Amino acid sequence: MKNLTIAALVSMLPLIGLAQNDFTTQWNNGYSMESADKNFKMKFGGRIQFDMAWLSQDDSLSAAFGNHVSGVEFRRVRLFNEGQIYHNVHYKLQLDFASGGATFKDVFIELKYIPVVGNLRMGQFKEPFRLEVLTSSNYLTFMERPSIIAFMPERNFGAMIHNEMLGKRIGWQLGVFRNADEAGNDQDAGEDYNFTGRASWLLLNDAEHHRTMQIGVAYSSRSPKNGQYNATSRPAAHLAPKYVSTGTISDVSAMNLVNAEAVVIAGPLYVQSEYLTASASAPGNPSFSGWYGQVSYFLTGEHKSLKSSYEGLDRVKPKQNAGPTAGAWEVALRYGAINLNDGDVHGGQMSEWTFGVNWYLNPATRF
Repeated sequence: MKNLTIAALVSMLPLIGLAQNDFTTQWNNGYSMESADKNFKMKFGGRIQFDMAWLSQDDSLSAAFGNHVSGVEFRRVRLFNEGQIYHNVHYKLQLDFASGGATFKDVFIELKYIPVVGNLRMGQFKEPFRLEVLTSSNYLTFMERPSIIAFMPERNFGAMIHNEMLGKRIGWQLGVFRNADEAGNDQDAGEDYNFTGRASWLLLNDAEHHRTMQIGVAYSSRSPKNGQYNATSRPAAHLAPKYVSTGTISDVSAMNLVNAEAVVIAGPLYVQSEYLTASASAPGNPSFSGWYGQVSYFLTGEHKSLKSSYEGLDRVKPKQNAGPTAGAWEVALRYGAINLNDGDVHGGQMSEWTFGVNWYLNPATRF
């Protein structure tokens, strides 16, 4: 207890210094603070995402996976604090409580404005792979991401350099990661390093008319822990069972993953697609793939936008909040497929259609 008290006092020392600087506070879809000289910024916020599902499956699936009819869950319950210290240091701490305990999501420190490389991020955060994963769950078009998320984790512990150039038209990220657990720990003596890089090109950026076109490609070379690899996927409902699975593939010396992405925004119309392949350096050299294409349209005239080359989609802001008006309404359609069959691996194939309707009451609330 004494050690914790001392650590807490030490961690508060920088804040004591900050208190001598005048701060302004405001609501910016979260509680924000900023110093008068703009060298220090802090933001506090969170999210509550609640799922209800009614499931129907045929007899063969019920026999194989059990009878799944309906259910409810807290999908995400998160709190975060992020900020800027002395202009060139950015940090973020995000915890999730949906499981009943606390797990790490984004926990990192970032050094900014480094010559040539731009920014250096260290800690636990998203690997730069798959646009739909890089987009915050707050801003996803559908309740769940498509099946291509099955091939590798979303977050890992590591270090990454990233930057934008040519007027932010070109973005790139390059990182090295360990196979860490949900607390960001990896104490295995093995050489299980993962190298992941991504580049994107903003072909069109017409902010006045809300027109955007971006393409990107990413590559990840991975060393599975203990030489074992497993990919599983469920339909676009988190309460549904995982219908396809490779099972545990042994003697895997490396996994090589490639992902291509494309985005088009034309006013209220939004189109996005990705294609992913995963090849295993293992007996039989099995390879797997997945892809999806989705389109959405705002009936009330709003539009989507990209937050940055690394962070995917940004927040939707209704023209008028619900109350005196109906808020913003969006309809969306997605088709996706995943193939986990190759050689001696019979993980199964799955394709799915997903239809969605989003009602944005305000920039922070959606049904």
